[in-house]
Amino acid sequence: MNDAEPRRSPSGKIYLDMPVTYLKGVGPVRAEALRRLGIITARDLLYHVPHRYEDATTVSNISSLEPGMDATVVGKVISKGIIPTRKGLRIFQAVIQDETGIIEASWPGQPFLDRTISKDDTLLLTGTVRFFHGRQLQPREWVNLGAEASSLGEGRVLSVYPATEGLSFKVIRGILETHLDALLPLVREYLPRELLKKSALPNLPDALRMLHRPASIAEAMRGRDRLAFEELLFVHLLQRRANTLARERRKGITFTNRKELTSALRAALPYALTGSQTTAIREIVADMCSDRKMHRLLQGDVGSGKTIVALFASLLAMENGYQAAIMAPTELLAEQHFRTISNLLEPLNIMPLLVTGSLNTRDRADAAKRMAEEVPLLVIGTHALVQESTLFARLGFVTIDEQHRFGVEHRAKLSAKGEAPDVLLMSATPIPRSLALTLYGDLDVSTLTERPAGRQPVTTVIRGEKGRDRVLAFVRRETDSGRQAYIVYPVIEESEKTDLKAATTMFQSLSAGVFEGKRVALLHGKLPAAERDTTMRAFRDGQIDVLVATTVIEVGIDVANATVMLIEHPERFGLSQLHQLRGRVGRGAEASYCILLGDFGPDAGERLRIFAGTEDGFEIARADLRIRGMGNLFGQEQSGAATFRIADPIRDEALNIDARIAAEEMLAKDPELEKKEHAGIRGVLSSRYSRALQLFRVG
Repeated sequence: MNDAEPRRSPSGKIYLDMPVTYLKGVGPVRAEALRRLGIITARDLLYHVPHRYEDATTVSNISSLEPGMDATVVGKVISKGIIPTRKGLRIFQAVIQDETGIIEASWPGQPFLDRTISKDDTLLLTGTVRFFHGRQLQPREWVNLGAEASSLGEGRVLSVYPATEGLSFKVIRGILETHLDALLPLVREYLPRELLKKSALPNLPDALRMLHRPASIAEAMRGRDRLAFEELLFVHLLQRRANTLARERRKGITFTNRKELTSALRAALPYALTGSQTTAIREIVADMCSDRKMHRLLQGDVGSGKTIVALFASLLAMENGYQAAIMAPTELLAEQHFRTISNLLEPLNIMPLLVTGSLNTRDRADAAKRMAEEVPLLVIGTHALVQESTLFARLGFVTIDEQHRFGVEHRAKLSAKGEAPDVLLMSATPIPRSLALTLYGDLDVSTLTERPAGRQPVTTVIRGEKGRDRVLAFVRRETDSGRQAYIVYPVIEESEKTDLKAATTMFQSLSAGVFEGKRVALLHGKLPAAERDTTMRAFRDGQIDVLVATTVIEVGIDVANATVMLIEHPERFGLSQLHQLRGRVGRGAEASYCILLGDFGPDAGERLRIFAGTEDGFEIARADLRIRGMGNLFGQEQSGAATFRIADPIRDEALNIDARIAAEEMLAKDPELEKKEHAGIRGVLSSRYSRALQLFRVG
């Protein structure tokens, strides 16, 4: 991967940059198929790692299988066929035989396997044994071993590679097996020996051998961890270097912590700040009082109190004679921030300014006049703040709420309204801190982890379809008591393709049924924006008892009187979506409830039970990744400047933390990676990441 590597093997017959066309067993046709997989050279082939393994080291005898067991077997297909059912489902079945007995294997809904699996093929099957007219195996995974069956007597871990049309994983494995012993000696280690020792990771040649030819699943994982660690390390090196250079260029306003308005606000607050709020404010103040432009992400769970942190930062700018702006993605949210902040600032005799697209001509002119004066001012608004006609006299601090809902251009335009104003981005999407530090390497990150005093816990329960009438009766009782409720559906309209209940249909059914006489409204993404806003305002103002909606309410406004969030077909929502929806209730003094209603399978049930068992959004994010787990051993390619082909920053959280620490220590000692011990890393960065030459001033 760098200039220090020899181009040719000791025999001179093969080298890492050799086009795969010239490798034995490839040729032009297979080379074209390999190209579709991104494999151009012998080096690419070496780094084409398996995406899963089949463990043939723990094969069970067919005669020993009992219903309820989870087992792996190897046997020959002695008969096969497609079985139709009365409901129209077609099932592919094969009878598998080993030296001890036979068992039927069944693949419901996969009749196409009849063209893939032939009589006398040898299969490796992993799945659950059940009793259905005799013992039956329902495979979760299966591999057609073909001629490889003879080698399974001693036990093997079989590597299964990403493949493409015209090139099976078995052919790829055969090509790699042919050349692995010649390619591995050509690989040179580029990570410092001390770093590998400290991290307990194998060197690169050993790691690649473990990946392609593992003696056990555990050994394959050791090899995989090595490659995942280096990917994470390189990303942290690049992002931290980019952040350092950006800081050098980001000359900003140097604020003074006068503690005038900020101390007055702290004294006037009707509650005490949480520990994490205090820490975040301290980090932001330190940034603002430096001579560099702040660029910080404040992330916190639903209801963790991000807005008050942004208000303290805004007041710091104002007590230095500057203007501050808070931009929200919707008028409703901007209005909510305006009301909340106005109440908090009333004891300080400060009146913020609200700027939205719906201002009439007179109010817009009055707002422009106030903003044109070089006096401290807090402006709260929507994307109207970035319009050309919106001008600030002395903008020094910017907060962008729900930052993921604004484009980069929106954020840049607001920043350009002043002379290098400090920028605080806020997000309520829970991301484990280690992942946030990876995804947002160009930002400093503050995290709120505590729930402010006074926030009510939400009771979360799971109810099946047979309990529907009791659930709806409970929601009716809540509305009879003067409370309000949300009822959420995954789709807007019914479809012949699914049997999902839909918002529009259920709105009509509920209005005429259990909620007859109640004020019921419908809200979904196909309605005009003005109609959606009108409906949400009416719900906020208590003019609607039950709001039937889709996930357009996922990021919404605070309605303290809403005490019930009923979610139908909860298995169709991601855990983070469910968490955001639950965050719409529990905002007042009354007990609140989130009810998940529906019948679903065991996998969905496991996810939903985890969700019901915790209100910690960060723990929910981790659980979501744990459940998705080993479906794809090496994760998915991420978008952005840095790519993860193998690593997953959440699933590999411990590795990610180690890689971040290693990158920080490395750059602290050698900021431009100029030392001899880092020459290999610098070479890999330069060849693998196009930005590296610029970031490390190499060349």
